[in-house]
Amino acid sequence: MSLDRRDVLRCGATAAVTAAASLRLGGSGFAASALPSDHAKIVGAYRELQIGDGRLSPKRNRAAAALDKVALAYDAAMDVTADRLWPDLPTGPGSTYFPTMYYRLRTVAVDWATPGSALSARPEMPERLVTALNTLYRTQYNEHTSELGNWYSYEIGVPYWLLQTVVALGDRLPAADRERVLRPVLRFVADPNRRTATAGVVETGANRADKALIAVVSGALAGDAARVAAGLAAVTDTAGHGAADLTRRSTQGDGYRTDGSFIQHEVVPYSGHYGLVLLSAIAALTYVTDGTSAQLAPSVREMFDRTVTNVYAPFLFAGSMMEPVRGRMLSRQGETGHDAGHQFIAAVVLLARTAAEPTRSRLAGLAARWIAEGTWAPYLDVSDLVRFSGGLQPVGVPEVEFAEQLPAPRDGSAGPLAHRVFPQMDRMVHTARGWSASLGVGSTRICRYESINGMNQHGWYTGDGVLYTFLPGQQGHYSDAYWPTVDATLLPGTTEKDTTPPALLADPPRTTTSYAGGVRFDAQHGAHGLDFISQDATLTAKKSWFFTPDAVICLGAAITDTTGAHVRTTIENRNLGERGTPRLLVDNRLDRTPPGHTAVVPRARWLHLDGTAGYVLLDGGVRQPVTLLREDRTGTWLGIDSGANTHGTTDPYTRRYQKIVLDHGTHPTGASYAYAVLPGASADRTRRACGRWTVLANTAQLQAVRLDGRLIAASFFTAGAVERVHVSGPAATMWGHTTHGWTFALSDPTQTQDTVRVTVDAPAHRVLRTDPSVTVVATHPRLVVDIKVAGSFGATHTFTTD
Repeated sequence: MSLDRRDVLRCGATAAVTAAASLRLGGSGFAASALPSDHAKIVGAYRELQIGDGRLSPKRNRAAAALDKVALAYDAAMDVTADRLWPDLPTGPGSTYFPTMYYRLRTVAVDWATPGSALSARPEMPERLVTALNTLYRTQYNEHTSELGNWYSYEIGVPYWLLQTVVALGDRLPAADRERVLRPVLRFVADPNRRTATAGVVETGANRADKALIAVVSGALAGDAARVAAGLAAVTDTAGHGAADLTRRSTQGDGYRTDGSFIQHEVVPYSGHYGLVLLSAIAALTYVTDGTSAQLAPSVREMFDRTVTNVYAPFLFAGSMMEPVRGRMLSRQGETGHDAGHQFIAAVVLLARTAAEPTRSRLAGLAARWIAEGTWAPYLDVSDLVRFSGGLQPVGVPEVEFAEQLPAPRDGSAGPLAHRVFPQMDRMVHTARGWSASLGVGSTRICRYESINGMNQHGWYTGDGVLYTFLPGQQGHYSDAYWPTVDATLLPGTTEKDTTPPALLADPPRTTTSYAGGVRFDAQHGAHGLDFISQDATLTAKKSWFFTPDAVICLGAAITDTTGAHVRTTIENRNLGERGTPRLLVDNRLDRTPPGHTAVVPRARWLHLDGTAGYVLLDGGVRQPVTLLREDRTGTWLGIDSGANTHGTTDPYTRRYQKIVLDHGTHPTGASYAYAVLPGASADRTRRACGRWTVLANTAQLQAVRLDGRLIAASFFTAGAVERVHVSGPAATMWGHTTHGWTFALSDPTQTQDTVRVTVDAPAHRVLRTDPSVTVVATHPRLVVDIKVAGSFGATHTFTTD
């Protein structure tokens, strides 16, 4: 359930355009004596987060026009003479419809308050808005309302919409009415530390941050200094002695983890949604309290500033947040990866506005670069707001104005190469020149998927080893109606049965195997492995991905199924757009199979899909026939999200896909595969990659490959040996010669062991460097090293010898 405090909604105090333009944006919209000084500053700053700072420009004006389009429609359909304000939204108890009522009213109110808007010159609007607000108070949401349905609507979603409506109306909402309509907010967010609906539930993560901001703004509006202080104190959980402190890095529960992971709902990686909600709330909180006597401590502020590059930025590609950290929000029509990326950038811009140097310049420079990189859905081009109905809409008038004040990005300031592993949420990201990749996996610690509140209805296999690849020439690949149209039973990287998908479980399902994780060797190399078992426990496999500067080597082994269904591994399932026609080459021959028809290639050596990647079939796997299919697929956003307040539309979308699939047949026992994906490679480079990598092992116990530069990467699922290296238990490893010497990197993907012993069948003259967890047992006649992995939660451990 997403919302955005810095929405397209802006506030103003007058309907006349000329008078509104003359207002100082720091004004609260209330009479000078109506609020104490600090509270007036808070309300004034919150208004600025809705209206911006008054800098007109063509892009800002287009953003205002986009708001006009939806606000005019909502206002035209609104009947303020009846209890039922909109004919398509029935009145009555429960959380199904009333959040949308408040969202629409807030949209109309802020459009009226926006200088130069379509509604701003209509003198009848304040009375209509006040009447509608009082109608909703009387019929839907007041201090006597019972929480029925989704608690979030009563305690976070609707309070935000209501507060922004109140701020928009300013003095045009009489004081007595303002006091009355604020009562339910004061009741349902009585304590920002706790859940009102469920006694004893302590708020964590994004929910706590939201309630902290709601408490501060509502407290300022009510002139309640204690409430403002309670909101600020909730950030560090003063009441709970820091147990739910939002700045605390922990190894369990919701929120930030010590390795840069972000978890919500205990088992779901959510850097790309709830983490953003948290960051956005904190950015707004720092902004509205800036210059007042009630502010976050500098050390608290600095911690959130650091999360920008440590937690979030690794998963941003060309303005879009990567899919594996977005949970069930994959299915939201109004929250694509680009929408989430824009929300992150907006939060960073806001943080920069109140940061001290040099942090201010650093954050502003990053935001400017990210805005420039995103060309598929440009941050500054605001349109199609109707799809955000009731939910996230991260860029509007204020965000455009703030962004246009950023410094120009430096030429050639591309992000750094990086391989990051986030073992506490079973995620990784690989950033190379010209492409990035990430994996979606599950384990005994992290769920396969989350599917609640009618959302993510095709999420069956998103945690089964999906390989996501991101290309600068295909920035819209996952945002362009991918999830409603893709064949979600054939996601790239997965090995699945050709049968009816399993029932989606409300409790996010974890697997029964603990091996899921990887190791970082350097900024350009890493290894990741998965002990896969299907949700119904009938299909098992060992899977590994080895990441290099220009390729991902994918191995699968011990593929075994007992159901009799065909088992398939998907090499590619690419969104080609509405009528895409890129060439597909198979061993340098053009594939001429008509769309909608399947072709089976018995023994392909390599394939190349123009604009996407090359694919090389490697020695080391039993060479299965490759199945090719180019097909048009049609779906709707409602088909994957039917949530009461989030559901998509019934509009059909058709996209063309290119599938490249390996068929392991029925009843496979010990089947395998070995292939490499070269994102963005040319056909010639793909052809020349044949024979480049050597598969050293591909079994149930060990998967290993020799890479360029004599590097070895291996997933040990049990104790084993390869290339003169023996390990005593399960491990993800990579080793080879570097400029610093012979380096070995290891992690425990099971996160269950105490110590892993590494024995190298060669002497070491000198051990040059070790992590604190590494103990050298012997150097002659063999190098023997013990690595203490207990308590490291899957982190990488390294040592270097001469």
